[in-house]
Amino acid sequence: MSTGPAGRAPEGGAAADGPRLPDYGGACVTRLVPALVDGPEVAGGWPSWLPAEVARASRKVLLVLDGLGWHQLWERADLAPTLVGMAGGPITTVAPTTTAAALTSISTGVPPGEHGVVGYRIAVGGGAANHEEVLNALRWSTGDGDVQHRHDPKAFQPYPLFEDQWPPVVTREAFLGSGFTAAHLSDARLVGYRSRRGLVDAVLGCVAAGEPFTYAYWDDVDRTAHEFGLGERYDAELADCDAMVAELLDRLPAGTALVVTADHGQVHVDDRLVDLPPEVTSLVDGQSGEARFRWLHARPGAGTDLRVACGEAFGDLAWVAGVDRVVADGWLGPMVTDVSRRRLGDVALVPREPVAFVDAAEHTSIHLIGRHGGLTDAELDVPAIAALS
Repeated sequence: MSTGPAGRAPEGGAAADGPRLPDYGGACVTRLVPALVDGPEVAGGWPSWLPAEVARASRKVLLVLDGLGWHQLWERADLAPTLVGMAGGPITTVAPTTTAAALTSISTGVPPGEHGVVGYRIAVGGGAANHEEVLNALRWSTGDGDVQHRHDPKAFQPYPLFEDQWPPVVTREAFLGSGFTAAHLSDARLVGYRSRRGLVDAVLGCVAAGEPFTYAYWDDVDRTAHEFGLGERYDAELADCDAMVAELLDRLPAGTALVVTADHGQVHVDDRLVDLPPEVTSLVDGQSGEARFRWLHARPGAGTDLRVACGEAFGDLAWVAGVDRVVADGWLGPMVTDVSRRRLGDVALVPREPVAFVDAAEHTSIHLIGRHGGLTDAELDVPAIAALS
């Protein structure tokens, strides 16, 4: 690989006292699909961080390994000889560094501020008596269960996908009917699989059928990190993914470009959980986002007081920013639509340390050891690597 763990990283940008931000104008996941679908004719020119031979390939496969950050990959280079041997380097994902926002940015080619899937749990209208409720974007549910009937995924995220093309998308069979799939993959031909072997066979079938571009998604790196952290189980899953990539490169027709990326990296948090103190909760009317990019919604008239209280409570632990600053500084991209703005909270808490902010209303089936969502290098940098079969 041309770039090791100490090599170049995308620049991004931020105010002097803020976090490093995604490189929306340069090396970012938002530019992958436009380049791979449009080839050398892509608007803005072929990205310098993608090997030139990929542009000339007649068949291209984009494999998204959910949760495989650049730094986690390079720290385990000995377990992934195929992946680290591919050409390319790190690019940034989007903010927040979470699956719902990032996968939608990959398929649409635009940042979260535009497509509106602004996080894992999103404040939306339409609850009982028209009160605001929080939508779990991955489950497309609220406290009332599945809400596709009330929050139409295609209307929620109206941006065109895959450069208005209709490519095959190889994804887990269990996801085919979900609201989130309808939001970020609605204009694709979905091909379901049940196992790693099924993914490989499905990708090979699409390419053999003459598809010029195939998108494939594997989520077990992320699942493993959430449940077991960045230990032995994570190492084993990475090694299995490396073997899967090696098999694809061995069996794909000669000259096919295989590009591997991810939606975010990981931080090993375990039980480092942070509760909001009374001086903060007394000003809060609800929470959205996630544990490492927490949006606090202020009680009426309490926005300024909430920002000050959060700064005093967490200034040494996290970046604390009001929504106006988040929008103005471009955390979610250079443009934030009015619709997207209404889905944000009033104050963002984004940890710089390996901790998670607790929201009693956020329920998970397991204790999450690995986390993401924040803007540390470990979460922000993802691979953009490629090889020809």
